[in-house]
Amino acid sequence: MANYLVETLLQQAEKYRNRAFYRFKEPGSGHWELTSWMEFHDSVLRAGRALYALGVKELDKAILCSPNRPELLIAEYACFFNRMAGVPVYAHSTVAQFSFIANDSGAQIAFIGSLDQYALAHEYASKHPGALKSIILLTDDTSYVAPDDMTTMTWSRFMQLGDNMELQTPLMLRADSGTPSDLASLIYTSGTTGEPKGVILNHSQFESQLKEHLVRLTDISENELSLCFLPMSHVFEKAWMFFCVVKGLRVAFNYDPREIESALHETNPNLMCCVPRFWEKIYTAIMQRIDSMTWIQRMMTYRALKVCGRVNLHYRRLGKNIPFLLKHEFRFWDRRLISKVKKAIGIPYPNIFPTAGAALSPKICEFMRSIGADIIMGYGLTESTATVTCFPKTGYEIGTVGTPLSQVQIKIDNTGEILLKGPTITPGYYHNEEANKAAFTNDGWFRTGDAGYFDTNGALVLSARKKELFKTSNGKYISPQYIESLMASNPYIDAAAVIGEQRKYVTALVVPDFHALDKWAKAHGLSFESREAMCADPRINQLILKGIHSLQSDMAEFETVKYITLLPHSFSLEKGEMTNTLKLKRNVIAKNYADAISAMYPDKYLD
Repeated sequence: MANYLVETLLQQAEKYRNRAFYRFKEPGSGHWELTSWMEFHDSVLRAGRALYALGVKELDKAILCSPNRPELLIAEYACFFNRMAGVPVYAHSTVAQFSFIANDSGAQIAFIGSLDQYALAHEYASKHPGALKSIILLTDDTSYVAPDDMTTMTWSRFMQLGDNMELQTPLMLRADSGTPSDLASLIYTSGTTGEPKGVILNHSQFESQLKEHLVRLTDISENELSLCFLPMSHVFEKAWMFFCVVKGLRVAFNYDPREIESALHETNPNLMCCVPRFWEKIYTAIMQRIDSMTWIQRMMTYRALKVCGRVNLHYRRLGKNIPFLLKHEFRFWDRRLISKVKKAIGIPYPNIFPTAGAALSPKICEFMRSIGADIIMGYGLTESTATVTCFPKTGYEIGTVGTPLSQVQIKIDNTGEILLKGPTITPGYYHNEEANKAAFTNDGWFRTGDAGYFDTNGALVLSARKKELFKTSNGKYISPQYIESLMASNPYIDAAAVIGEQRKYVTALVVPDFHALDKWAKAHGLSFESREAMCADPRINQLILKGIHSLQSDMAEFETVKYITLLPHSFSLEKGEMTNTLKLKRNVIAKNYADAISAMYPDKYLD
């Protein structure tokens, strides 16, 4: 019997046939091209036959390294029909990261997106002759292909190999022989510390996860559209894309994350997987817009938000009937004002927006929920095939990450660490027995490395990433992620890294939102020659620090940020200061900014 992912694609193509499945706009193009379910199905089979023609074997692996585009999904499903596994590599990986994953996984085929990804694959292939039998571009642009490269082919040339219909029967026989224990994806962790580990995710893990989501997410219509925004290399977006296929949703592929604003306005998605940073930027932009209003406009806006908050947070959240007069006023404000806010964001008809990956300020979550953009906070890992917990439809608690999925067992050990068991949990790391021994207890529970607890309503509250908790020299434990999530709601802060390990007090490196600061400076008659000059100005420093202290007013004294250093540039992927999932590499940041950090602790006897 074919595996669930293969089986559901065949069923959906037969069910929907000529109905539009996905849309995509080529970089530089102004038009979104539509593709039907049957066209997608035919492309997957054609690509599957092409792989068969290349001589791939069952249980082989293929690198998938590209920005989001339809061919990436076609290639992955073609692998499934051949009982092969995909090995996703982030499009902005370094040569070292690509080489490690390609070598460790033993992948012999690589699907590559464009120039930057080709450079990674070509350098690896040049240094390891014969390691990659074929490099397959997901486009037909060969302008950057090395003249002596005989292993690379365009997408069209690759697909032509699949025109041999005699390969259809052996391909389907191969697909039908699939088993739940077949490897579906080998996803390498970002490696905030040490080398990445290959997380084994079999078809059975995805099947369990997808069936659970069909039961949990009942208010999604097959007529709705999901925007593929997060990289498909990440388990969050990957599992969601499979859910879109299983549910029969329409999909729009966003190629460049930097163009998300235009993609939102052009596609108006009802659904989209997000990370907290996305909502932090949206919230900041809305607050800046409100601040620029006249006083009467602000009063109207605050009234509208208060009414919508009562309806969505006090009645709908608890599954209660809305009083008649309140419902009437809500409709008025939603039509006259709130609908314009949603339209300005690019989500005039929002449904749900699954959000995970880091902490999100409860204030921002409440705000977005109030206006009808239903953020679904959740918690999961690559090792759990994404979702472990998420907000239920009603009864969710803001400040938590929701309640557990029915198939996942969770327990908190005596150190506060979250442990997991269940059919969605990885069987282990690829060829890494040492990591497996460290990751699992003797009785088979997976150690997440996260600390948390259950509230009185059975919702999970994350305390911190256990590995990221640090202790001050006074013996107090600090959760840097929590403090950073609070700071993110400051309109003048773009990013922050909290410092304090074995120090007497907490400080932070802050990347300002220079657009917002420019407006503030202009309004106060200030001008600066450069970002460096702005960051060095005590008035700017005091403005941001005062805002941080306001946000931390309810926190313990030992947790409050005492000093900050403003950075004239963002934290860098290229310098290794962030992972591909944009998580801070704190050890690298501590090294790269050692002088700036030391300057915030001038007296060695007081730090």
